[in-house]
Amino acid sequence: MFEFQNPTQPLRIGCGAGFSGDRTDAAAPVVQDLVNGLQTLGGSAVLLFETLAERTLALAQLARVANPLAGYEPLLLDYLRPVLANCLTHGIRIVGNFGAANPLAAAQAIAELARGLNLRAPRIAVVSGDDVRSHPDVLALAQSWSCPLVSANAYLGAQAIANALNAGADIVVCGRVADPALTLGPALAHFAWALDDWDALAGATMAGHLLECGAQVTGGYYADPGFKDLPDLAHVGFPIARIEADGSCTLTKPPGTGGRIDTHTVKEQLLYEIDNPAAYITPDVVADITAARVTELGPDCVRLSGIQGHPGPTHLKVNVCHENGWFAEGEISYAGPRAEGRARLAADLLRTRLPLLSLRVDLIGVSSIWADDAGAVLSALPDAGHTDVRLRIAATHEDKAVAEQLVREVNALYTCGPAGGGGVRTGLRPRLGLVSCLLPQASVPSRFDMWQPETKEENT
Repeated sequence: MFEFQNPTQPLRIGCGAGFSGDRTDAAAPVVQDLVNGLQTLGGSAVLLFETLAERTLALAQLARVANPLAGYEPLLLDYLRPVLANCLTHGIRIVGNFGAANPLAAAQAIAELARGLNLRAPRIAVVSGDDVRSHPDVLALAQSWSCPLVSANAYLGAQAIANALNAGADIVVCGRVADPALTLGPALAHFAWALDDWDALAGATMAGHLLECGAQVTGGYYADPGFKDLPDLAHVGFPIARIEADGSCTLTKPPGTGGRIDTHTVKEQLLYEIDNPAAYITPDVVADITAARVTELGPDCVRLSGIQGHPGPTHLKVNVCHENGWFAEGEISYAGPRAEGRARLAADLLRTRLPLLSLRVDLIGVSSIWADDAGAVLSALPDAGHTDVRLRIAATHEDKAVAEQLVREVNALYTCGPAGGGGVRTGLRPRLGLVSCLLPQASVPSRFDMWQPETKEENT
């Protein structure tokens, strides 16, 4: 077994995916760079996969309801297949929230993948505790709804991940954990920090924040042609953080990959989704970046330091999902003279023919990005004579049959007018409602189970 906890040696963590559906070829260069670092620097290395968000977890919950063996990251095996052998051979631990709504099924799939590749059986730990459907406070909340409860997941912290790695796990499968916990957990295990070493915890948390969105920090989300140009964006590299014993980190990417890491890309990602720079709240620590120092050490090499930490919150955020009817949508294109007018007429026809539905109308390329389901923005815009317009219509309804009427009516626009419509796309799917609440941390214990084909060793 490869040693993991070694506070005197470096810890390098690379990102293999930043969201569900991210590129499946991104992890291989990261892993090769981690291998090279282990051979020259020693220490420990981790590959993380961050593939979970509120929307993707909701979709995973629906998949699990439809099939008890589903509900984990759909691309899980595609992510791991190119890198699993290299990771197991060189002792690179893998940590991911790719378990989504069904971590046990994800562990089973990973074990079967390793067997199919003729690799040694990996020690797979499954972190649990985020499923709080049976919590009394959640049940009390659900009683106020007429729709059935589907799921309730708390954002767990890093402790169970750290414990699993110190117990020898090669792979740690998580469901809903806070995104930075995927980095803080390995750092906790490696450096054996005290749980009140707030500055170190906060530093590693912000390292995780830089890593969690993958290529965003290496220039992907930064690129803006003619204004913020990046080299070889088609082959953008994914980030790697070297974390130090004080929680500071140095960010790099694999040599030969595209994109760039500099003070600009790092600062953009550092501030991404930050409401209060003095209080970035996670389950483990409240991070303060107001005194952060971002220092460019060389090409594609930036150091982050000066992060301060404060005691973590007493409560955890919980997302509660419930059945919420059906979502229907359709799109159709109009081109040529008077295309915008024909698209607007089509929307008016659908409003007349679908009186039971409150329609969201978008003219893609004209007005489609506003939080304006009532259509006030589009109504206020005069017909500008656009000659290439994509009309999108969407609606929700508790009755599937009523929602399905939108699908049929959009298809009918082909020949029922207006003239020249084409390229119809429609969809109908069940919809989940989402409510967020808080639960006391003490009432949401987390743990890991070392997965086995037939039995599990329970650990706390």
